[in-house]
Amino acid sequence: MQIHSDTITGRFAPSPTGALHTGSLVAAVGSWLMAKSAGGRWLLRMDDLDTPRQVAGMEDDIMRTLEDYGLEWDGEISRQSRHLDRYQQAFEQLQQLGVIYPCCCSRKEISQTASAPRPDDDTLPYPGTCRDGMRPGVPVRSWRVRVTDEELCFDDRRRGPVCQVLQQRCGDFALRRGDGEFAYQLAVVVDDADTGVNQVVRGDDLLASTPRQIFLQRLLGLPQPGYCHLPLVCGPGGEKLSKRDNLVSHQPGNSPGREGRLLWNILGFLGQEPPQEMFGAACGEILQWGVLHFDATRIPLTGGELRLS
Repeated sequence: MQIHSDTITGRFAPSPTGALHTGSLVAAVGSWLMAKSAGGRWLLRMDDLDTPRQVAGMEDDIMRTLEDYGLEWDGEISRQSRHLDRYQQAFEQLQQLGVIYPCCCSRKEISQTASAPRPDDDTLPYPGTCRDGMRPGVPVRSWRVRVTDEELCFDDRRRGPVCQVLQQRCGDFALRRGDGEFAYQLAVVVDDADTGVNQVVRGDDLLASTPRQIFLQRLLGLPQPGYCHLPLVCGPGGEKLSKRDNLVSHQPGNSPGREGRLLWNILGFLGQEPPQEMFGAACGEILQWGVLHFDATRIPLTGGELRLS
């Protein structure tokens, strides 16, 4: 059931495949502040469709880590693994529209025929091999949605106008694997609509996939949220952090004030410049300052390193 409201509703949607790192914590803090500074709600969703890569205990660790930093969520936690019937409904709706088709191509085959992936995304542009039918006697590896050669544009709150031609950028992209598992692009669109999310704040690494999600929203007749993609935390050489870098997992017995020091640095990373005297203060105090003074226009256009203390 879709929820329609004038209230800002943001969300944070980690995958329980590992502990939070500084980059994911920046996304959590940024989305929390943007929602709360507008008097809105902030939801927590576990994107747990990738069952083989999940790590036991990580969901609980993520929740405890958010609580350590004062990031309290509204309502019950949502889990993608419990929404399979809704993804199926959306999939069948797209089937009825005649915009999806089966594909037998493996990633290796696509890499041999497609142009190289873009540097900001690991997507291999699909060349449309199975658009007019699969080779006989081969299994279905995925189901793809037909995209168009029209330019799709949206306004990102930090980056401004962003335009992309899906046919050139990614080609017909996958919505479901041959084994039945639904793809992230379809699941996230359905989940955001069903929970009334109208403000999506996340890292720059997901900017390139946003036009795909907007394309699906339009096909399914779903509302389009506002988007803001935050600068990425980088390593010393300017490379993007991996999920193993700079972990901020919940660890009982951490040095006193550790969370307050990192949270103060995160607000600075987001261009908010909290007072020096608040360095190492209680997280609730720092977040309250952030709610009262948050200014999205101060978020920098580029990322960089982030101090852990």
